[in-house]
Amino acid sequence: MLHAEAWRPAVTRTPLTSTGQRTPDSFERLFLEEYQKVVAIAYRVLADRAAAEDVAQEVFLQFHRSQSPTSEHASGWLRSAAVHSALNVIRGERRRQKRDLAHVVEETAARSENPEQLVVAAERQREVRQALSRLPEKAAAILVLRYSGLSYAEVATALRLKVGNVGTMLRRAEDALRKEVNRATFE
Repeated sequence: MLHAEAWRPAVTRTPLTSTGQRTPDSFERLFLEEYQKVVAIAYRVLADRAAAEDVAQEVFLQFHRSQSPTSEHASGWLRSAAVHSALNVIRGERRRQKRDLAHVVEETAARSENPEQLVVAAERQREVRQALSRLPEKAAAILVLRYSGLSYAEVATALRLKVGNVGTMLRRAEDALRKEVNRATFE
């Protein structure tokens, strides 16, 4: 004989605040604090809001499965994982160039500039993204994090570096990116 209670999942009660509202658990608090930042970092790499949100969801799922939300490195882990996951998407997209065409069409609809300038700008963005995907992961990550608006201290935390090393590594990464873009231009 099967007992009705045997198949029911356990339900945990979430404590209520003095106003009667539910108190978010530590993972939910972390999610609410970091989600927009993770999406922004992924968007900076991908230039596609839907893809950036997909990356953010994947990053939070990976985090939930493997990390503690109370860890002092939680936000750094999330930001670093966002960079790496977004770069992986770009590497996969290299075989599917449709995204570049869709990006040009969206920009043309959004702005009424000279079509030639739009095509040139889209081509330049594509070249930079491809060059970024050919850089070593740490160099690409430091560029994306810094140009996403993070301070040297935040970049250092995300990549587990010393703050004093960020400037040097950033300069080297910028040089490597410049060389990679120029190399691709002359090929």
